[in-house]
Amino acid sequence: MRVADFDFSLPPELIASRSVEPRDQARLLVHDRSTRTTEHTIVAELPRFLRAGDLLVLNDTRVMPWRLCGKRATGGAVECLLVRLDGDVGEAFVKPSKKLKPGDVVPMEDGAIAMTLLERRTEGRWQVQLAARQGTVAAALERCGRAPLPPYIERDGDEDVAADRARYQTVYARVPGAIAAPTAGLHFTPELLQRLADAGILTTTVTLHVGEGTFAPMRTDVVEQHVMHAETYELPPTAAAAIAAARARGNRVVAIGTTSCRTLETCAAPGRLAAAGTGSSQLFLYPGKQFQVVDALFTNFHLPQSTLLMLVAAFAGHQEVLALYREAVARRYRFFSFGDAMLLL
Repeated sequence: MRVADFDFSLPPELIASRSVEPRDQARLLVHDRSTRTTEHTIVAELPRFLRAGDLLVLNDTRVMPWRLCGKRATGGAVECLLVRLDGDVGEAFVKPSKKLKPGDVVPMEDGAIAMTLLERRTEGRWQVQLAARQGTVAAALERCGRAPLPPYIERDGDEDVAADRARYQTVYARVPGAIAAPTAGLHFTPELLQRLADAGILTTTVTLHVGEGTFAPMRTDVVEQHVMHAETYELPPTAAAAIAAARARGNRVVAIGTTSCRTLETCAAPGRLAAAGTGSSQLFLYPGKQFQVVDALFTNFHLPQSTLLMLVAAFAGHQEVLALYREAVARRYRFFSFGDAMLLL
């Protein structure tokens, strides 16, 4: 199977650079796989498409404010995205990388954090050491770090820094560790979660820390040759029990986002529901792969030729999903992290 088989035409103006407010007013495309019918509504109407006893599985990872901006002594801008941090030493993507050398010290966020470049790992990636002007490095990052927005979302200077940190985080985020948001969950508000509960729709949480692989393009032309980056996960015993109980009742397990989906399917085996556990997942779901646990999927609209699009195509059918994407483009849905959503039943 070719990566190019997952391409589609997307007008640039449909890439959402800002979120809809309130969050649950984003548009929602609902597709029933059994009847092949499609409905267009908004996320706030989600309870209408679910039944009492259905179980929503949310990813409660918390996005770390690990993007920093600064200036070299020459005045040139520098941006860094931390991907690992152990105390004050970590690894980061730094740009413009070619203009930097080991030993350079760059003041970040008006000098609140000094970043020393220790060693170049690969093109654009460095081992770095951070020093806080006041308090610990972790506390300084919490004070002045920025949301690690995807590269297709552009910001002019310091605009919307605080708003982006709040908006690029789910309202139920709990476990620190992600460098990108589980974006399907960005649509949920406390009010929507309460209305779901009032309708008898249940929720449980798993954790998958979205890692640097979410920003990496596929570097092969053949789908089956792609190797996923490893991401750590936890499926607690409470979630495993909730899934088993939902299935025993005849209710559906609804994955909120591809990260929840991958966690559940990582912990499954043929003929077995998700078992509790922790570990590292490199699960790659593409057409031809089978789903053992997930009965319905709530997800955003993803990039062309991406592993996320391939997962959705594996769940709902390759050509069917591409047809839904063409319909979404024709109806001017908004795409990617701050965009609209789809529910596949």
